[in-house]
Amino acid sequence: MHPPPLLLCLGALAAIACTGDKDATPPNMVSIPAGSFMMGSNDSVWSRPDERPPHLVHVSKFFMDRTEVTNAQFRVFVEATGYVTTAEIPPDWEELKKQVPPDTPKPADSVLVPASLVFMPPANPVPMNNPGQWWSWVPQADWKHPEGPDSDLEGRENHPVVHVSWDDATAYAAWAGKRLPTEAEWEWAARGGRADSLYPWGDSPLEEGESKANTFDGSFPDNNTMTDGFSRTAPVGSFPPNPYGLLDMGGNAWEWCSDRYRHDTYTQNNDVPGGVKDPQGPADSLDPAEPLVPKRVQRGGSYLCNNSYCAGFRVTARMKSSPDTSLGHTGFRCVRSAE
Repeated sequence: MHPPPLLLCLGALAAIACTGDKDATPPNMVSIPAGSFMMGSNDSVWSRPDERPPHLVHVSKFFMDRTEVTNAQFRVFVEATGYVTTAEIPPDWEELKKQVPPDTPKPADSVLVPASLVFMPPANPVPMNNPGQWWSWVPQADWKHPEGPDSDLEGRENHPVVHVSWDDATAYAAWAGKRLPTEAEWEWAARGGRADSLYPWGDSPLEEGESKANTFDGSFPDNNTMTDGFSRTAPVGSFPPNPYGLLDMGGNAWEWCSDRYRHDTYTQNNDVPGGVKDPQGPADSLDPAEPLVPKRVQRGGSYLCNNSYCAGFRVTARMKSSPDTSLGHTGFRCVRSAE
């Protein structure tokens, strides 16, 4: 269920009105300066094919939420609009059929119920090639019930909202008079003005010194030592900010971006003379691993990221998922154009 257009407009107008000067930094946001940088990585240890090649990108000034959108903030949106998230609606088999091979049988009706994917750690070490060993499709898991119907948000009001799809994040952003960041804006902001940093906090290894982000400590996926103090999401701002003052740009929750995902986007952008100005992402999506599934980009890593698995807390790390997917480690933050 999407909020009525009038409520979207009222939310946007209220957000603009409360800032006063259109050039002033809006409340709870950070001003991100314009600049140019080499987007992507050629790091011989960490970079994956879809992070290459590094290519010149020019980004205009914009404003970004200081933190990921919290459960408390999302609740205000839901109560104001009556919005119902993707995870609270039964999956539509007619739509799902478009994303699977033609001969795929229809799942049992017991599966086509409101549900979301919840991390369930296995009891013992397992091969890393099958995420189904630690993700479970849990009926009635949603943003209000992160681990299923017997869980709630008590004490987690200031944690990032999770179990939100790209569609949900886009609806919230529109209501708030904002939008989702482009992938280029996200990476530029995460770097914090440092051209070559590996992480939002700099270049020091995750395990060195004080905890820098909410990630999976120990041996993924079966043994989280919780060195950082958290087994799942943490309150936003539990760790030091990056040089721009942004919090949790690495770890805690993956963050949706506006861009469609393609594995070869960077190759295409690298062919643009003089670099790409404010790239909006490709016109269509393609993930060779699942060519029938249109996907959107996610950035920043989550509480499940670990050096032995995805190292998604690197500033160049890319993830992707279909826009109707919700998971227990996926949230978002918003931006607003400066002009």
